[in-house]
Parts: sequence; structure tokens; C-alpha cells
Amino acid sequence: MIFSDGGGAVVLEAQETTQRGIIAHKTQTYAYRFTELLNMDHSYSEDSKNENDIYIKMNGRRVYEFALNQVPLAIKTALEKAEMSITQVKKILIHQANEKMDNAILERLFQLYGIKNIPENIMPMTIGWLGNSSVATIPTMLDLILKGKLPNHEINPGDNVVIASVGAGMNINALIYQF
Repeated sequence: MIFSDGGGAVVLEAQETTQRGIIAHKTQTYAYRFTELLNMDHSYSEDSKNENDIYIKMNGRRVYEFALNQVPLAIKTALEKAEMSITQVKKILIHQANEKMDNAILERLFQLYGIKNIPENIMPMTIGWLGNSSVATIPTMLDLILKGKLPNHEINPGDNVVIASVGAGMNINALIYQF
């Protein structure tokens, strides 16, 4: 089981400065187009005793392919809105649903810029020891980095950070934030 339980939030404060904060974002949904990727149905278990119990089901392979095709494009669009290149990004914080998928998203993103060598330590990973804590993965990871509790990762004033997620309902978010 890779799931853990979590909740998280990041509180942002408006400031009159162009030096830091949200630089750009891209949000999009494909909820209607890809409704069949998530559904509710009975257990696959032959030992399931209650026929009235239903569970969330996901077409994992198609969700994986969807994320690989859409998340890098959303990030690139947000970077273009910010008039920024991927080479100006210090960290990429992606929702930690699947390490293999996140690594593939990162590779695809850099391919969009014609870059083969991805900078070391640009994308911290926590799923291996914290699990998939749903919406809490990014706030938890950010908190660990800012408190110096995630080895080999730091964010300093002026650093540009990409924050991205793909979630249930095929919703994608990409945010460029300058610290």
C-alpha cells in the first residue's frame, strides 16, 4: 500500500513587490473528457462479502499516460507565461503519487526544452518514506525543504520553484513561484 493519510495547505500573503510570489500559473481540467478513467464499482476481491460496498477504481495506465502527456505541457505553458526557461528553475515540486511517473514527467519536461541532462536534486521525492498523502504531498515537501529537513534540498530567496499536480478528475495545476 503506498497511500498514507494527510492534509496540507500553504498560506500565501499578498505583498506589493514584483520580486517574489506567484509569477505565473496554468490550470486546466479534462474532467468531462476523461470521466471514464475514474469510477466507482464493486471490489475485485472474491472474498468481498458486502455487494453494496463500492470502491473507487482507476484506469492506472491511462492516468499515467495522461499525466505524461499533459503535466509537462502545463508546466511549460506556465514557464512561458512567466517568460522563464526551465534552466531558471531551482526546484520542481510535483505531487508525489508515483515516483516512476514523476521521473517520467520530469524527463518529458526537459525534452520539451531539448535538454538531456536533468540537473541533480531538482525534484525532491518523499513518496518512498511518506507515501502518497494526496493533497498533502506538496505542502509537506515544501515545509521539509524550508525547515532544512530534506537532505540535499534547499530553497533560497530569489529561487524560482515549479509546483505541479495532477489529480482525480484529471485536473492539472502548474505554478511558478519565486521565493
